[in-house]
Amino acid sequence: MPFEHHDVEASADHPSEERRVPAWVWAAITFLLGMALTLWIAEGERRRGERDDRNQFATEVENAASAIRDQLDQCEHLIRAFQSIFLASDTVSPGEYARAYENMQSNSVVRISLQALAYAERQRRTDGDHYITTMFAPQSGNESIRGLDISAQPMNLAALLRSRDTDQVTMSAPFRLRQGSGSGFILRLPIYAPGTVPASVEARREAIVGSIGASFRLSDLLASTVADANSRIADLAIEDNSGSAPQQLYKYRLGARSDRPAHEVVLRFGGRSWKVVAHPRPSPGEHDGWMLVLWVGGVISALLAALTWSLVSTRERAIALGTSMSQRFRASEERFRKLNELLPCLVLLARKDDGIVVYRNAAARDKLAMDEADAGLSSLLDADGIARLCGGEEGDLAAVDVQMHDAQGALFWASAWISSIELDGKPMWLLVASDVSEQRQLTESLSYQASHDSLTRLYNRREFESRAQALLARPERAEGALLFIDLDQFKLINDTSGHRAGDELLVQLAVLMREKLRPDDVLGRLGGDEFGVLLAGVATIEAALQAAERLRRCIEGFIFAWEQRSYTISASIGAVMLANASSLKELFAHADAACYLAKEAGRNRIHVYAEDDVAITSRLGEMEWANRIRDALRDGRLLLDYQELHPLRPKQGEGAHIELLLRLRGEDGGEVLPGAFLPAAERYGLMPLIDRWVVETALGNIDRIHPDGRRLATCAINLSGASLEDSGLFERIAHLVTLYQIDASRLVFEITETMAMRDFAASSALIARLRSLGCRVALDDFGAGMSSFGYLKNLELDMVKIDGSFVQNMANDRMSQSIIRAVTEIAHQQGLTVVAEWVSSPEMLELLAGMEVDYAQGFALHRPQRAVFQRGSTHG
Repeated sequence: MPFEHHDVEASADHPSEERRVPAWVWAAITFLLGMALTLWIAEGERRRGERDDRNQFATEVENAASAIRDQLDQCEHLIRAFQSIFLASDTVSPGEYARAYENMQSNSVVRISLQALAYAERQRRTDGDHYITTMFAPQSGNESIRGLDISAQPMNLAALLRSRDTDQVTMSAPFRLRQGSGSGFILRLPIYAPGTVPASVEARREAIVGSIGASFRLSDLLASTVADANSRIADLAIEDNSGSAPQQLYKYRLGARSDRPAHEVVLRFGGRSWKVVAHPRPSPGEHDGWMLVLWVGGVISALLAALTWSLVSTRERAIALGTSMSQRFRASEERFRKLNELLPCLVLLARKDDGIVVYRNAAARDKLAMDEADAGLSSLLDADGIARLCGGEEGDLAAVDVQMHDAQGALFWASAWISSIELDGKPMWLLVASDVSEQRQLTESLSYQASHDSLTRLYNRREFESRAQALLARPERAEGALLFIDLDQFKLINDTSGHRAGDELLVQLAVLMREKLRPDDVLGRLGGDEFGVLLAGVATIEAALQAAERLRRCIEGFIFAWEQRSYTISASIGAVMLANASSLKELFAHADAACYLAKEAGRNRIHVYAEDDVAITSRLGEMEWANRIRDALRDGRLLLDYQELHPLRPKQGEGAHIELLLRLRGEDGGEVLPGAFLPAAERYGLMPLIDRWVVETALGNIDRIHPDGRRLATCAINLSGASLEDSGLFERIAHLVTLYQIDASRLVFEITETMAMRDFAASSALIARLRSLGCRVALDDFGAGMSSFGYLKNLELDMVKIDGSFVQNMANDRMSQSIIRAVTEIAHQQGLTVVAEWVSSPEMLELLAGMEVDYAQGFALHRPQRAVFQRGSTHG
C-alpha cells in the first residue's frame, strides 16, 4: 500500500484587497524601533566602558601591589637561604659567611636594594641579653655596623625579638639605616642552638644563639618595583600603617589625576602592614565608542526600514514563490517515495492503534512473509521486541536490536529504528530495520577473541584481571583467593624440542588444570608459561592450599610426550587471599612475590602470602624500588657526589683525585644513599642503565665535577658486575672520550674484587680494552673476597684499593695491619698505586703513611660533596 498524501493548496489574498497600512508606515516603525534599540545599546556600551576602565585601573594597582609583595617574598627567600648555612653547620666561619654571600650575588634583590646581611651573636650580660653584630657582608660600605649592639636600634631589636618568639621572618618598622643610605627596614630570622627547633616561646628564648638580619633600602626596592609605570595610574603612594600613625614610605608621580576615587591595597608581611594607594589618570575620549554604536545602529535601522519596505511591497511575489515551492515539494515527495522503494533497508508503516502494517517497501516485501489480510507487527516481532521498540520516549530514534521472522519463519537479528508520525490525522509507526545477523556473529567472535587466549582457549590476562577486579569489588571478597602458577622447566622444552612442543604442552596443561578445578573457578593464561586461578567462595587459606596442591600434583605427575621424547614438568605456585589486597595491582604483586619465593625455595612448591612474611616484604620493597629507580632515571633525579683521595706523601704540581659516588633524590626531595636502592637495581637488571648514566654524565661534565675544573687529575667511576657483560659499554666510553676530547689517563674505572673474580674472563677483557684506550683501572674492595694475591699479577691493573674493613680495624688489629702491609708491598712490586679506604682518624693516617700506602680516602680527609655542575639544581 503506497503512502497517501494530499496536495498542499496555496492560498493568497485577493488582488483587489487593499492594504490597510502603507509600506512606508511599516518602514518608519521599523526605523524608530531600530533607533530605540540602538540608543539602549549605546547607553549600555558607555556604562560598560566606564566599568571596564575602573576594573583595569584596579587591576593595575593590584599588579603593582603584587609586584611589591613579590619583591618582599624574594627578600624572605634570600634571608632564609642564608639561614640555611647556619642550619647546615654547627659553626660558621667568616670565610664561609663571605662565600655564601658571594654565591647569592645573582639575586636581583641583592643587586638593587640589599645593604647588608649581618649576623648578630647573642651575648648574655648582667644587664640582660645583648645581640652584637659579629659577621656581615658585604664588608665595603658597612664598616659602621661592625660590633653594633642591636639594642641601640629599638625598631631593629623589636623585629629580632618577634622573630625569636615566632621562628618566622619579621620586618622592622622603617628607620634610618646606619650606612647613611636613607630610610630602610630589616628582615630578621633567629638562629637556634643545634638540634630540634624549640616548640614553645620560652624554649625559643632560651635556645636562641643569634639572629640573621638583612637590611634593604626602601627607595631602591620600591622604585625598582613600580618604575614600569602603568598607563592608568596617575600617582602611587606606599605607607606603613602598622603603628598608631601611618608613615609614608614612598611616593611616585606619573601624571595628572582624574576625579575618580583612589584604589587601595593592603599588604601584610613580616608582622607589618603596608598600604598601597593609587589615583587614576583622566582618560579623554576613551568612552566615545558608544558614538560609533549610534552611527552603526542608525545605518542598520535605515537598512532594516528599506528591507521592510521591500518585503511589504513584494507580498504578491512571495505568494507566487510559495506556490512554486509547494509544487516542488510535491515533486520531491514523489522522488522520495521512489527512492524509498529502492532502499535495501526494511521500511514499514503501521497504525498505532492496532499495529496493522499499511505499507512495506520492496526490501520488506521480499524479506518478510505477511498475510495481507491481517498483517501486523505481532507477526514480525514477539511481545518483548514490540515493547522494546515502542516503549521508548517520544522522539527517541536510538537503534534497538530485535529478532524478526523472515519469509520462511526463521528468526534473524535486525537493528531497528521506530518513529511516531501522523498521516491524515492518524498516528502511525514508521519502522526502519536492517539485517545485522552477520555483524552480530562477527561481533561475538571478536568479543571471544578479545577475552580468550588464542592458543589455550583460556581467559587472557585482560579478561582475567577484569574478573579479578569484579571479585575484589564484591562485599564478600574475603571469600576468595588468587593462585599464580609459573611452570618451572618450560624453557627447557622450548629449547630442546621447539616452540611447537611448548605450545602443545600449554594446551594440554590447560585442559588438565581445568579438570582439577570447580566449574565456578576462573582459569586464565597470564602470558608465556604463567597461569592464574581465581578461587571464588574460598573462605580459608587451607582451602586455597588444597586447590593449589591439587594443581601442583597433577602438573608434577603429567608426562608430556613429543616426538619420541618424554618430559616431566613442575610448577611453582604463589597463593594470596583476596582479603589481603586492597587493589588489583596489590593483589597481583603479592601473588607474584609469593610465586617468586616458591621458585627461590627450590621450585615445585607453594608459597602463601602473609602480611608478616619478611621475605615477601623484602621482595615487594625491591619491586617498588625498581619502579622508583626507573622513574628517577626518567625524571633526572640521580645525583653525583665526589670524595677526594689525598696523597700520604706530598706531590708537587698534582691536581685533585676524586671518586664519584651515586645518590638519588627521592620524590619528596630527600636524598637517598645507594645502599637503599642499588640492591634492587642489581636484582632487576637496572645496573647497566645506571652505570651508563654515570659514565655519560661524568664524561660529559668532566671539567665541571670538582672546583679544580680542568686541573682535576683523576676521576674514578665504579662499574657494576652486570656492566662487565655489556658489550656496548666500552664502545660508548671510547666514543665519549673522543667526543669530549678527554685525556683518557684522567679516567679511573673501578671494578670490585668480587665482581672481577666472578667472571674473570669478562673482567680481563674489559680491563684490557679500557687500558688500551689510555684509561686506568682500579681493583676495588681488595681483600673482601679473600682472593689470591696472584690475581694482582694476572689482571692488568693500575691501582688497588684496600677494602675499608681492614683499614677500620687496623688500629687495634695487628692482622689487619699485616694484610695492608702485604697488599702494599706486593702491589708496589707490580707497579700499582695503593689506596686505603674508610680512613676516619688522624691516627689511621699516620699508620698508613708508615706502611707506605700511596693515597688515603675517608671522612678524616674529605666528606663527599655534590658535583659542581649539579649544585645549582639540587640541595645537596
